[in-house]
Amino acid sequence: MGYKAFILAAGFGTRLRPYTETVPKPMVEVAGRSLIYRTLDKLRAVNIDYVVVNTHYLPDVMVQHLDEYVAQHNDIEIHVSHENTILDTGGGIVKALQHFGDEPFYVIAGDNLWEDGDLSALTRLAQSWDDAKMDVLTLMQPVSNMVLTKGVGDYKFVDDAQVERSLDQLGTHMWTNIRLNHPRLYKDQKAEAFSFLPLMDGAQEQGRLCALEHDGEWHHISTPNDLETVDLQYKKASS
Repeated sequence: MGYKAFILAAGFGTRLRPYTETVPKPMVEVAGRSLIYRTLDKLRAVNIDYVVVNTHYLPDVMVQHLDEYVAQHNDIEIHVSHENTILDTGGGIVKALQHFGDEPFYVIAGDNLWEDGDLSALTRLAQSWDDAKMDVLTLMQPVSNMVLTKGVGDYKFVDDAQVERSLDQLGTHMWTNIRLNHPRLYKDQKAEAFSFLPLMDGAQEQGRLCALEHDGEWHHISTPNDLETVDLQYKKASS
């Protein structure tokens, strides 16, 4: 597909302690494989071979983990964008923009865990991207389909392609933080700490925030109980 990818992996994972006392949140394991390895596997499966990962919390631990992945797989480049001061979900991307030129790129939260439907979610996003109409194309998970972890209805579809944020969190879908976005979204932004959410709201206001409903499983791992529940289910499924 030609796209590159950015994985958000700098955060502290405070709510997932004690699992994150010794490793960054994307390194916690489900059925013996880390969340970030599972994401990298999915990227490689659709021929994404250039990935940028940001770091801040326990950076040496993450870098070693990534180096071990690259040593096992020679079909992917992983570049680390280290943040001496954590830059949040917006500033971290701005700091790494030089990697992406003027082409859309994937952004995936490092704590994501999902299973695809009939077609890879990443492929669906790529096939649905319309540069003339979109600045963000993101994956939304129906709250009604979330069984293992709790969903928050922070979005709802207003037509087949566009969504709006539900401030009361009574919407029908939860934002997965799996998306394609264009670098122009970050125009005039500085590499300083800020949340991506206002940019997403701005795209919504301009009619340039679009979405696909995810047709597979997606798990919101926020607490130790979430992790333990999902881990148990994955182990049962693989046994």
